[in-house]
Formats: sequence, structure tokens, C-alpha cells
Amino acid sequence: MSVAAGGIGISLGAESDPLLKHVPGRPFASDYVVPIKEVKTVGDVQRWENSEAYQEYLGFIIHIGDRIQGTKISHAGLPGKAIALLMDILDTLNEWIDDIPLDDHDQRFGNKAFRVWMSRLNDKALELLDPLIPIEKARNEAMVYFVHSFGDGTRIDYGTGHEMAFVQFLCSLFRIGVFGDSDKEFVGLKLFQHYMNLSRRLQHHYKLEPAGSQGVWSLDDYQFVSFIWGAAQLVGNHAVKPKSISNYELAEALAEDYHLFACIHYISEVKTGPFAEHSNQLWNISAVANWEKTNSGLIKMYKAEVLSKFPVIQHVFFGSIFNLKPLPAKV
Repeated sequence: MSVAAGGIGISLGAESDPLLKHVPGRPFASDYVVPIKEVKTVGDVQRWENSEAYQEYLGFIIHIGDRIQGTKISHAGLPGKAIALLMDILDTLNEWIDDIPLDDHDQRFGNKAFRVWMSRLNDKALELLDPLIPIEKARNEAMVYFVHSFGDGTRIDYGTGHEMAFVQFLCSLFRIGVFGDSDKEFVGLKLFQHYMNLSRRLQHHYKLEPAGSQGVWSLDDYQFVSFIWGAAQLVGNHAVKPKSISNYELAEALAEDYHLFACIHYISEVKTGPFAEHSNQLWNISAVANWEKTNSGLIKMYKAEVLSKFPVIQHVFFGSIFNLKPLPAKV
């Protein structure tokens, strides 16, 4: 079955996908809602951890990681029409950086021109997404995740919560039916790289503050999922081992093909000093025996250091696609 979106044939994903086994089928058009923040107190975090939304989100990350194991970004193949359209949208956002001049006034934290960029995003988001998501209510729901994927205009910062919003946006596109099963490898490889390149340019150009950074005790000031999917890419790779993480020259050579080494390469460009000092957690990971253990360890760390933290989850939006209904009791 397919629907037409601005002349683009969009395949509806299979309802039987194992990714969705804990979640009811795709919402009816009338069921879509504008997402809101529902984690108001520290006590609500447990509600989130036991919800369909948590299972859907983490399941999506693990499932995409499984689909891209052993695959270079350059081997992603050709994008489907809907993916190509989303990549064009991201290119448009990238062009806005060139259009909007930096604020010349001295600023201690971030450049206020980012607020202009974010204001334009909020104004144009529905128009940009209109040809991608044909169902109006579905578009209104997915748009909330999209506009929160690039940073906070008030605080002029970016962090793992914004990365999370983009992953939720991607998952929403599968749930809505914009993307199908055959798109999963490209989404986890080339499309996510496209997003990461834009995010890093925003971070660097507007000097975005890290949102909730844990300093040297975190993997990175801004990202986490890129490390998980990057390690997944390397599962089964015996030529490149985790001990290579601190090798800047190798990271530069592999950055275009592997998310993890793109992260290392970016860190090497923005941080100075010994690797073990400015990236202590990554230094520790380099001692892990293989990529399988690295990948599983990163998922556990993500659950503990991001998904269970109130300062992150209080900013997450919930609607019909990601809802806080408790998981069904196991029989």
C-alpha cells in the first residue's frame, strides 16, 4: 500500500515489523496529537522507563543498529524518494546558516544569531515537512520532534536531548509510514550522517553550549546515539579494534565511513590536550575487547546516563506515537 505525497510514492512499513511488537499498530489519522511534555517530576522518570514510548524508542535504536552492523556509510546504497526529500530539507537548513549573519556583539555563551535560525525553523517547519508527511495531524505531531532536533534557541545550546528528538522524528516517520523497511539501513547510515554534519556545523558556527554536559566523564559534549550506531557498524570488524579509538590519524581516515570515528575526528578538532584527559570515558572504552561488547556497553551506558536522567527526560515530548502508557504485563 502507498500514499502520494507531493507526487512522491511513499511505501507504508509492515505492521508486523519486530521493532513494533510492543506497540499498538500505526495510529489512525484521527488519533494523532500535538505532543506535550509529561515528565514533570523525578518520580515520573520511572513511569517513562516502564512505558511503551521507552520500549519504542530504545527498540528503534537497537533495531537500526542491528540493521547497519558491518556496513560502511559509503555502502548505504541509494536513498528512497522520501529519504532524498528529507535530505534536501536538511540541506535547506544548512543553507540558512549561510544566510543568517552572526551577531557581532561580544557574547560569553553562544551566538544570538542562532535564535534567528531557530525562529526561522519554527516558522517554516510545517511548510518544509508538508511534501514529506501527507497526513496533516501526523505532520503536526512529527514536527514537534523535528523542530527540537537542532538545539534550544533560548538557551543557545544543544545536547543529547536534541539528538534524541531527531531519533524520535526518524522513528515517527517509520510509524507514520513515510519510511519503510527497505529504508532502515540508509536511515541509520547516510541520513543520520547528514543530520550529524548539520548538527556539528550548528554547534561550531553558533558556538552552542553543551546542554547538560558531564565534561570529561561523558562520551561527548553533545552526542550519544552516534556512538551506539557507530559501534554497531563495527561489530564483526577484526581489522579495526576498540583500542584504535584514540588514534586521531585513523579516525580522520575512517570518519566518512563510520559514525564512531566521525565523532572521534570531531572531538580531535575541537578539544586539545591528551585524549585520556579530555575524553576519559572514550579512553576507557578503548580497552574493551571487541565491538560487540563495546556496543552493548554503550547501550547500557545510554540507558543509565541519558534515558534515566530527569534533566534530559523532562524535555521529551509525548503524543500518540510515543506515549507513556505502561507496557502490557507479561503473561
